[in-house]
Amino acid sequence: MGDYVATFEELRLTDADRAGGKGANLGELVAAKLPVPPGFVILAAAYEEVIQAGAHGPELDELHTRGLAAAASATPADGQRLDEMCRRMRELVHDTPIPPSVREAILSAYHRLGDGVLVAVRSSAVGEDSAKASFAGMNVSRTNIRGDAALITALADCWASLFTPRVLTYRARRGMHDRPEMAVVVQRMVTARSAGVAFTADPATGALDRIVIDAARGQGEVVVSGAVTPDTYVLDAAGPTLLTTQIGRQSFVIVAGPQGDRRIQLTESEAQAPALTDEQAVAVARLALAVQAHHGGRPQDVEWAFDDEHLWLVQARPITVLPGDADAKPTMAHTVEGRVLVRGLAAAPGRATGPVRVLRSPAEGSALGAGEILVAPMTNPDWLPTLTRAAAVVTDSGGMTCHAAIVARELGIPCIVGARTATAQLTTGEPVTVDGSTGQVYAGNPLPASITAVPRPAPAAAEPEATATRVYVNLGLPETAERVAATDADGVGLLRAEVLLTQALGGRHPLDLIARGEDEKFIQSVTDSIHRISSAFAPRPVIYRASDMRSNEFRALEGGSRYEPDEHNPMIGFRGCYRYVRQPEMFRLELAALARVRERTPNVHLMIPFVRTRWELEACLELVDASPLGRQRGLHRWVMAEVPSVVYRLPEYVGLGIDGISIGSNDLTQLMLGVDRDSEECAELFDESDEAVLDAIQQIVTSARRLGITSSLCGQAPSTNPDFVEHLVRAGITSVSVSPDAIGRTRRAVAAAERRVLLDHATSVRAAR
Repeated sequence: MGDYVATFEELRLTDADRAGGKGANLGELVAAKLPVPPGFVILAAAYEEVIQAGAHGPELDELHTRGLAAAASATPADGQRLDEMCRRMRELVHDTPIPPSVREAILSAYHRLGDGVLVAVRSSAVGEDSAKASFAGMNVSRTNIRGDAALITALADCWASLFTPRVLTYRARRGMHDRPEMAVVVQRMVTARSAGVAFTADPATGALDRIVIDAARGQGEVVVSGAVTPDTYVLDAAGPTLLTTQIGRQSFVIVAGPQGDRRIQLTESEAQAPALTDEQAVAVARLALAVQAHHGGRPQDVEWAFDDEHLWLVQARPITVLPGDADAKPTMAHTVEGRVLVRGLAAAPGRATGPVRVLRSPAEGSALGAGEILVAPMTNPDWLPTLTRAAAVVTDSGGMTCHAAIVARELGIPCIVGARTATAQLTTGEPVTVDGSTGQVYAGNPLPASITAVPRPAPAAAEPEATATRVYVNLGLPETAERVAATDADGVGLLRAEVLLTQALGGRHPLDLIARGEDEKFIQSVTDSIHRISSAFAPRPVIYRASDMRSNEFRALEGGSRYEPDEHNPMIGFRGCYRYVRQPEMFRLELAALARVRERTPNVHLMIPFVRTRWELEACLELVDASPLGRQRGLHRWVMAEVPSVVYRLPEYVGLGIDGISIGSNDLTQLMLGVDRDSEECAELFDESDEAVLDAIQQIVTSARRLGITSSLCGQAPSTNPDFVEHLVRAGITSVSVSPDAIGRTRRAVAAAERRVLLDHATSVRAAR
């Protein structure tokens, strides 16, 4: 249609640099033959021609640069200067005339939709609605727009919305310092009887086997803005099957009127009626799953609407943040002792303690001090500059999929929404603890001081790639935990017990402490070391691999010669799972230490190394069950895949209760190829990319997917070999775990592999049509 306008049919995901994330996503959904209302995109080229190349372009650039600096500091004084600069930038946009050629292209596309048709005019900034940044509600959208003049006015409003304090604060927080560009979506309005948002993963727990739908009567902006507490439907993705329904609180609806949006109050009986029937909820879930399938299984945030006859898909984007291990089974919420003051919906995980600050509007935001708990009736995107200073946020209204909840998750701020009476029951200055994982606000500080505040990493200079495949870190030293936790690592995929034990026990052999009756010293020392790591990473998962020292390594410890056999080939000798069965004393103490840690930070899970046979694993798990750890709910039990027999026995292991597997590629390669990687004479034989090794890995990952368990790989290859990464991604691995210095390059390699897989999938789908 030209340089300035493109129909949805002309766009794909690869056009995000000219159509913005929202426009490109809609084009992809139309290509997938999903039920999208017709429309077109005013491309970023139009913004560049009119605004950037216009008379005010240089002044806009200068003000934008200064505005980002002010937004990054987030002080009240800089906030005032930011407001003034943003007001000036918006004035410059509105003062810029649109050339006739651009205006004609836009209006011609609008007229092709129908005669005076009602449309939604929605911002689609370049970088918006991407896998890395949602810009949830930051830029302007206008609904129920009719006529040429109204469309051009709404377009200018969208362009000007690039220059608001909330947008500049968001960009500054996420390290997005480049010149902004804006495309704009124009889409025929749906006469919505009910509408809302569906997440194809649980935003509170990260569970991928759940679909969460927030629904309200009328148009869906009341859901995404947090203006009402929507009805929430939770479904099992396997059916989909409706599991629970929670009726919210909606006193009004937004509908189309002669002069635009119209607000209508609901009667008491109307307000109590569910927004969806059970059948409609299932239909929404099916539509959301279809979107996810088209995007290669990546979890999606889907906006939908029912008119009198049809279900429509009005937008979809990748979910930018999921808590903890999104691919693991949901864990039980950690309960604490304390008086509960307020309950709501658990919208963003984490815990924080601080004094309450009750505020009624964003204009009062300067009153919030650093570390205070923001309590507000609702938090629309205008609250963002205030949110960046809050320790946590609690709102009276809103659902788990509203803009405030999405942004809180992206910022790492614990958040509770839909608490109904929070502004009435909580008082400014009152000390409280907010648990965003359970949706509860406690009086005072009932949680241990070491875990009341969940650390948030400072904003990076450049936003890391977002990936569906988790990138975990291998760790062993507690003193590095805080520094590594401040990176974008998704958790600890391998917490090596060997280094931790050696340090915690002062170089003494564990059995030497046991022989001298120092069990409690062992347990407490190990507990303290693990807890330092688990609290730094909470609520991200930490997978503790129980001690797997070889006999020659144990002999080097103080007193080791009295307890260790002299083996000629310790690499395949007395170690791992078999050692726990034959010599359970030390393993029992490790289990006791883990149980103590999980009482405070339940994000820690157990991994059993070097499993050779079913019977030894079964005996080992009996030891776990008999320990205090085995009685704790929500514990995940992993095994290492180092011995080739796991390729054949994984179904048996899952039958015993194993729900995670991590491939130790170093040991697996040695045992597959019969080579000692430490041998200088045989060094050239060690190859993790050998076809036999790759086939074994493929079989393990494929089997794990079929059996419904988490799969991972810890080793050097993902951080050094992009082809190896692509092999793992194509196999469908859940995560990889690498050394701290390799997190960034590994995530980039994973993201590149995922893009190639998605493109190949899209190509094959089109070829099949």
